[in-house]
Amino acid sequence: MAAVAAATRWRLLLVLSAAGLRVTGAPQPPNILLLLMDDMGWGDLGVYGEPSRETPNLDRMAAEGMLFLNFYTANPLCSPSRAALLTGRLPIRSGFYTTNGHARNAYTPQEIVGGIPDSELLLPELLKEAGYTSKIVGKWHLGHRPQFHPLKHGFDEWFGSPNCHFGPYDNKARPNIPVYRDREMVGRFYEEFPINLKTGEANLTQIYLQEALDFIKRQQAAHRPFFLYWAIDATHAPVYASRPFLGTSQRGRYGDAVREIDDSVGRILHLLRDLSIAENTFVFFTSDNGAALISAPRQGGSNGPFLCGKQTTFEGGMREPAIAWWPGHIPAGQVSHQLGDVMDLFTTSLSLAGLAPPRDRAIDGLDLLPTVLQGRLTDRPIFYYRGNTLMAVTLGQYKAHFWTWTNSWEEFRQGVDFCPGQNVSGVTTHSQEERTKLPLVFHLGRDPGERYPLSIASTEYLDALRWITPVVRQHQEALVPGQPQLNVCNRAVMNWAPPGCEKLGKCLTPPESAPEKCSWPH
Repeated sequence: MAAVAAATRWRLLLVLSAAGLRVTGAPQPPNILLLLMDDMGWGDLGVYGEPSRETPNLDRMAAEGMLFLNFYTANPLCSPSRAALLTGRLPIRSGFYTTNGHARNAYTPQEIVGGIPDSELLLPELLKEAGYTSKIVGKWHLGHRPQFHPLKHGFDEWFGSPNCHFGPYDNKARPNIPVYRDREMVGRFYEEFPINLKTGEANLTQIYLQEALDFIKRQQAAHRPFFLYWAIDATHAPVYASRPFLGTSQRGRYGDAVREIDDSVGRILHLLRDLSIAENTFVFFTSDNGAALISAPRQGGSNGPFLCGKQTTFEGGMREPAIAWWPGHIPAGQVSHQLGDVMDLFTTSLSLAGLAPPRDRAIDGLDLLPTVLQGRLTDRPIFYYRGNTLMAVTLGQYKAHFWTWTNSWEEFRQGVDFCPGQNVSGVTTHSQEERTKLPLVFHLGRDPGERYPLSIASTEYLDALRWITPVVRQHQEALVPGQPQLNVCNRAVMNWAPPGCEKLGKCLTPPESAPEKCSWPH
């Protein structure tokens, strides 16, 4: 209760300050640190039951804070989920989807023309109102063209890349992905920032760690509240780790990457304590989507007991590890059954800063402060979108599938399998099966693996539908989709000549412009 009262006091003081009234001794709002992993699964941490128990720092973070068992991403793919986190809105509202095919996953490879629209209000833009300095470290993935970059959308600093670390490329057919410091590139992956695909060795996590530590020290010395978005990508294939961690995990190279991440998180939390700002820093750890089982076991993680993985709207694709840590405010050793979503981090962060969400648009994220500070539970739906299609919804313990699809038979026969070893007849379908009239319904408490749908003749099934149907109807009737940003591709817009390339002598000549519809196979 004391933490809630303190939060209320600083919000009132911020309001008075904004009104031009002098306030003596106004408390500084807490620092906000969001740790977003890439393709890390629910089952990858010891605290969630991973048997090798190789994540002591994250396990300790959970023991000292709150562990979420039912925390979700807003999309089973990287770019849309990141857009959702930073806008507090479903990707279909912000335009992070495609209409080039029904229920197709789409993201921002370097040939994509679109990106985060100027009309969207991102978290760092809004936090400026409360005096925050903001930095992103790692993968942006909301558009690589300069008009979409982080510093155009509220961030004060950036070290990282606009796209995933795929490659290496020959810089003729495709350019290698650039690495930026703020507005200008400072090199490219596989060149100035090497990744050895054979051994898995790369020093990127250590570089990203140092960027975070340096930023925290600078902001603490300046007595400024900060927002740090640490969005590293070591657990996305091709998986990498630095030399001291390679070969140290029982889980192979993927486990090496997880161990290095765990060590890095431990060092960040240790610094917060050393600087005596741990009690004034809210930290949240989660992932952008489920583990990529198509890359497992060498290059992918574990989704624990859940069905399928990344790219799908089954639980394995969208339920995430999640830990909240705020010493002195969040009671230690808490486990929450609240249905949470990455979009909630937007609204919660604004609440921490004493700010209200924008009122001129639909905001889907909830404020989780009542949950983390007081243990309250709030009823809310979780919507599972794949591209432009609402595939499923969870309300309470019940999940209703309106469409089922993993990927096409053609892809599956070529070895593309999003659910290896997990075929469930009539559920993990390879054709798009519409079930809007008679949804498949699962009780996730009894059946977290989505293997035993309720009988459509049962009273339980009918009661669940009576509960879920009006919620879905209300959502769909009120939904106004944004202009789709992921429809058009053009090789001419790839990272041929990023800002700053001329200083490094690394500008490349683009091909002629040839816009075309992007192809999204699944």
